[in-house]
Amino acid sequence: MLSFDPENSPSPAYVVDETLLKRNLELLRQVQEASGARILLALKGFALWDLFPLISQYLVGTTASGQDEARLGAEKFGGEVHAYSPAFTADEMKVVARYADHISFNSVHQWQSFRDQLTAPGSPISMGLRVNPEHSEVEVPLYDPCAPGSRLGVLARHLEGVDLAGLDGLHFHTLCEQNSDTLERTVAAFEKNFGAYLKDRRWVNFGGGHHITRADYDVERLVRIVRTFRERHDGLPVYLEPGEAIALKTGYLVCTVLDIVENHGPVAILDTSATAHMPDVLEMPYRPELIGAGLPGEFPHTYRLGGLTCLAGDVIGEYSFPQPLARGQRLVFTDMAHYTMVKTTTFNGMRLPSICTTDGKTGKIRTVRSFGYEDYATRLS
Repeated sequence: MLSFDPENSPSPAYVVDETLLKRNLELLRQVQEASGARILLALKGFALWDLFPLISQYLVGTTASGQDEARLGAEKFGGEVHAYSPAFTADEMKVVARYADHISFNSVHQWQSFRDQLTAPGSPISMGLRVNPEHSEVEVPLYDPCAPGSRLGVLARHLEGVDLAGLDGLHFHTLCEQNSDTLERTVAAFEKNFGAYLKDRRWVNFGGGHHITRADYDVERLVRIVRTFRERHDGLPVYLEPGEAIALKTGYLVCTVLDIVENHGPVAILDTSATAHMPDVLEMPYRPELIGAGLPGEFPHTYRLGGLTCLAGDVIGEYSFPQPLARGQRLVFTDMAHYTMVKTTTFNGMRLPSICTTDGKTGKIRTVRSFGYEDYATRLS
C-alpha cells in the first residue's frame, strides 16, 4: 500500500520512500555485522545524494565508475571511495586520484601505466585489478560481464608471469539481480582461477549484482560465503558493492494519463516515457509493476501504455484495470528508484521527472529537485 497520495505529487515524478529505504539499509547493516563484509553504494545504480546523509549511517562508502561519480561520492557521501572503469584517461586519473582511495584497473597495462603516479609520496591510494573468472551466471547477454569476448576484467592466463608487487586487491563483478547461490559458484570459480594470487593481497571486491534486499534472497548463504572465504584467506577484507539492493522496492514513478486513443484497442498516452524515464523497460527488457493494474485480460479493461516521445516503440507495456482509465488519472509504477534517475535522458526535449521523497509515515511529499528548460539546453551547447 502506498504511504502517500499520488494526487499530492508532481507529475511525472520519482518518489522515494525513506521508510522503505531504511528497511533495506538495516538489512545491509546486519549483513555487514554478521559476515564482516564492507558494503559500498554503487552510484551507477542509485545516486540520489539528498539521501546520502541517511545511507552513510549504514554503509562504509561508495563505488564510482569514473571521475564525476568519484567526486560525488567524496563530496556528498564521505567514507571510502572506490573507483573502477574499463579504461581511464590520464586527465581523468588526475581527478579520480584526488577523490578515490581505492582504484581498480581493468587491465595490467592500465595498472602499470598509472602505478608510479599512484604510489608517489602522499598518495595513499590502494590499487586493485578487476579479473574475469570466466564463469557466466547472467542469462541476458547485454548484462553478462563474463560472456565470451567481454572487455571487462583480466583473464587468469594473462596474469601468468606478471609481477603483482604493489597490487593490493582483486575485484570481480559477474552478477546481475541474482541470489547468493550464484555468488557461491562464482567465488569457487574465482578461487580456482585466481586463488594463487590472493596470498599477498589486502582486499577482495566481490562486485555488485547481489539482490540482497529481495524478499527471497538467501542472506544466510551470503553471510556464510563471505565468512568462510575470509577464514580460508586469513581474514582478507571483502567488499560488496550493490547499487540496486540499496534502493530495491523503495521508489515509485508517478505519472498522468494525458490522452486515450484507439488503434486495435485503447492506447493511453502518459506524461512519462519508457525510453527517456525508464530505459531498462526497453533495454532489459521488462514490464514494470503498476499499482492497481494486472496482466492483459486479467481485469475487464486492457490498455497499451505509451510515452510522449516520437519513438514508435516508446511503449511501457499492456495492463488491465478494473475500471476504464480516464484522462487526468494518476498512475504509479513501482520499484523505480534504481537505474532510473541515473539513466534518464532529455530525448525529444522531454523534461526529466521531478525527484521527491516521502517519510513513509506522514505521507508528506518533499520535492528535492524539479527540472526545466535550462537542464535541457545546457546539455547541448
